[in-house]
Amino acid sequence: MRSRSLPIPLLIGLVIALVGGVRYCGQTQRNPVTGELQRVALSPKQEVALGLHSAPMMIARHGGELRDSQIAPYVESVGQRLVQKSLANKSPYRFQFHVLADKRTINAFALPGGQIFITQALLVKLRSEAQLAGVLGHEIGHVIARHGAQHLAKQQLGQLLVTAVQVGSYDSRDPHRNRNAALLAQAANQMISLRYGRQDELEADDYGFRIALDGGYDPHGIVELMQVLDEASAGGRVPEFLSTHPNPGNRRALLLERIQQTFPSPPGLPSHLRSGQPEFAAHVLAPALDPWPPQKRTQ
Repeated sequence: MRSRSLPIPLLIGLVIALVGGVRYCGQTQRNPVTGELQRVALSPKQEVALGLHSAPMMIARHGGELRDSQIAPYVESVGQRLVQKSLANKSPYRFQFHVLADKRTINAFALPGGQIFITQALLVKLRSEAQLAGVLGHEIGHVIARHGAQHLAKQQLGQLLVTAVQVGSYDSRDPHRNRNAALLAQAANQMISLRYGRQDELEADDYGFRIALDGGYDPHGIVELMQVLDEASAGGRVPEFLSTHPNPGNRRALLLERIQQTFPSPPGLPSHLRSGQPEFAAHVLAPALDPWPPQKRTQ
């Protein structure tokens, strides 16, 4: 009997998929902070370089940085306090904290290597330093967990798998089949990215909890942060911060459970942990109510 050989497009697609899988599995590094073995597409030095290179573009996209004598330095000081007092202090990253002048987009995000951003729109919705520590701690968690480098490696693998499906299923006699195969492959890649993104957010919540606690803040601030985000989405417009995140209500329940496990009653929460409401009001809320830059008064 005459054996049937595999079609050439299918063979090429299988080779592309194999190369992608081998490349992805070979991108294994030990996290310098957590000690976890991870598949990442960048070295720590490359993460820092990428973050520094990308920061000006992200700042420009959100209307520039907020320049003032109180708000931006205050946010920077809270962020650096969290870094110095937590496991992030032993990382190779250069942490910098930026307040973006964007008054419409409720968001905070981190670039690989330690560039962290919070929009003015989100900042003015907060009411305490502990809540701010929850936001910044969450983003620091993304950096030390190397989620950006992991996501890039997965995207590279996903794109190669998409190419493999498109090439392997190519049929010059059936353009409709080719188009459907391409759409299916792209959808699968997007689902992979979304699933991992949600897992990353829960891990960042966990790191944020630990980082805020090490910084001396009441962890209920992070729970309150979830309430703020939940209320911000009540009008039907989902904040950017929640676009790929798990439901705030579910995250709030997990954080409350974590607090109870860490500080069972009695005695409950240690008395030295603080919310920092007066400090936040003085440095953020009061200046935010005034126009910036100050307007000259007419005589």
